[in-house]
Amino acid sequence: MVRSMQMIVSGTVQGVYFRSWIHDQAKSLGVKGWVRNLAESKVEVLAQGEDTAVEELRKRLHVGSQLSRVEHVDAQWMEYDKEHTDFQIR
Repeated sequence: MVRSMQMIVSGTVQGVYFRSWIHDQAKSLGVKGWVRNLAESKVEVLAQGEDTAVEELRKRLHVGSQLSRVEHVDAQWMEYDKEHTDFQIR
């Protein structure tokens, strides 16, 4: 099991290049994992890496990309069954 943070982001976060922006942010921080769209205009992020880098990504999600409008970020640490070697857009 790998210590990971799951984040659910709600607001105007689909159709505004938000997942691509998260991908770039994660890469710049050395965070591994993935991002995907969910129903009801939400985005899910699974982040793995140094705790400080993952926490920084969480903070950046509150700000969001230029075209997005983040209303809420629900984040929780969890144990995930797979260790990722890069960051993917799903």
